[in-house]
Amino acid sequence: MTSALFLAEFGEVGPGDVVTIIGDEAHHAVAVKRVQVGEPVIVCDGRGTALDGRVESIGRRELGVRVVEIFAPAPGRLTWGVVQALAKGDRSDIAVQTATELGARRILAWQASRSIVRWQGERGEKALEKWRVTGREAAKQSRRFYVPEVGFATTGDVVEAIRGAAIALVLHEDATAHIAQIELPEAGEGLVIVGPEGGIAPDELGGFLTAGALAVSISDGVLRTSTAGAVALGQLDVLARIG
Repeated sequence: MTSALFLAEFGEVGPGDVVTIIGDEAHHAVAVKRVQVGEPVIVCDGRGTALDGRVESIGRRELGVRVVEIFAPAPGRLTWGVVQALAKGDRSDIAVQTATELGARRILAWQASRSIVRWQGERGEKALEKWRVTGREAAKQSRRFYVPEVGFATTGDVVEAIRGAAIALVLHEDATAHIAQIELPEAGEGLVIVGPEGGIAPDELGGFLTAGALAVSISDGVLRTSTAGAVALGQLDVLARIG
């Protein structure tokens, strides 16, 4: 079984050094996961650097881990972000969780014109924080070394994100091109854009395509907004490995 992963801030460390996990994360390790001295664990900074270590000491809200090996992020490869339209109920949670599990580095909570859910004021701030917590917990569960950056986005923000991306793919059931037909760049950030349950409005789609996005299909059926992003990321991972 893969070692449990915990998040902590640490600077430059090497084999033999001791990293200290404190606060709620240490409490979770000790009281919930019940780690023991000598047990192997992974400690990650959430930004791509992680270490393999062994538990050295245990306190009530403190955990010492002696470093065995350092894992640094691999440079110069294509990474993916997801523009996820707001959805009702737990569908947004599912979308954020699965996108994180599939390796999304950035998630934009998009207030699409056809989104039933509307984020305003304090409610929006709480909802955005919930997305961030969901991403953080999903990264730990899936042993991802990146906790996704999560932010709110209007349609205008999405257009600007498309212009700055190495490639942007709009998932659309009427697209004539399948995702497998797209030539992917070797590096940079790609974006996967997922519309709401009611679909992407024509003016939104037109704006995205004008900004440089490509419309692609990922299935011969119409997927839910909560699953489409994960399906696309899974397909992209396969394409990157066989490309």
